[in-house]
Amino acid sequence: MRIIDMRSDTVTHPTPEMREAMYRAEVGDDVFGDDPTVNRLEALAAEHTGKEAALFVASGTMGNLVSLLAHCGRGDEAIVGDKSHTLLFEQGGMAALGGITPRTIPNQPDGTLRLEDIDKAVRADDPHFPRSRLVCLENTHNVCNGVPLTAAYTAQVAQVARAHGLRVHVDGARIFNAAAALGVTVAELVREVDSVTFCLSKGLCCPVGSMVCGSTAFIAEARRARKLVGGGMRQAGILAAAGIVALEQIAPRLGEDHARARRLAEGLAEIPGIEPAPVHSNILYFALAEGVSKTNDEIVDALAAQGVWLLGRENGRFRAVLHYWISDADVEFTLQAMRDVMLS
Repeated sequence: MRIIDMRSDTVTHPTPEMREAMYRAEVGDDVFGDDPTVNRLEALAAEHTGKEAALFVASGTMGNLVSLLAHCGRGDEAIVGDKSHTLLFEQGGMAALGGITPRTIPNQPDGTLRLEDIDKAVRADDPHFPRSRLVCLENTHNVCNGVPLTAAYTAQVAQVARAHGLRVHVDGARIFNAAAALGVTVAELVREVDSVTFCLSKGLCCPVGSMVCGSTAFIAEARRARKLVGGGMRQAGILAAAGIVALEQIAPRLGEDHARARRLAEGLAEIPGIEPAPVHSNILYFALAEGVSKTNDEIVDALAAQGVWLLGRENGRFRAVLHYWISDADVEFTLQAMRDVMLS
């Protein structure tokens, strides 16, 4: 059966060019710092983000964790959005492994944190309180319809944070999608922040890996934290080779995924009983209109029977994520499958 997998952009498999680069990758021992392919990827990631240095890690969750560990000590506090991936979907690693307290404030519908909320969340210098150390943003913001945060907004957050002596970390799992959506470079989006992570294994098509970027001193601390959590990989150049191809070949074409997400949303809006949310990047959320007799599980199962895989989320919404391996024809097939399901 033809499978159209839009559960996530993590389901992407490497392109033929990536497989060839992985096969031919020159490798060394990355823990000793002598894997030339990893070193090249780290230099390329630092260049793309406008930072001094970068670190290759196994996953986005590891990237965020080692960033938090590098910025904060045990008993410190990080200000995070209540809909952020770091808070909701990373098993509380900052607290469980780092002894870092999350201080939650509301994410607005556009994924932002209100500047006044950040300002008020910063703790006074009082022995009863944990020390505020860090503000965390997410760009694009997954739960908030994949919306990108602008460079101007991020700079405002950094200004508030600096006024209190805090640092800013960006969970930029899909920040290359944010750059494509806004028509700017990644470096522009993170110019004012202290650190940023981005995933190679989501829309950039790599099989494994994420990058942590920041100052040379910060990356030195992050490297220690990576070792602490067991993230020291040896001949990792085999994986890093795919990341180099991703930055050179896949990042420039992400706008195609956004266009297909918009086409999918437009088509779903024409189907009675379907209410799509606005599309900002490659992520589309939609819901069933009031009065539809089918359940989310029934919709997901019926689509899967036709070879279309989507996520039915616990909050009643569906999620479809467009990526390199979803074609225009796949979008049209999905729309016809949804029409059939809704009319059956």
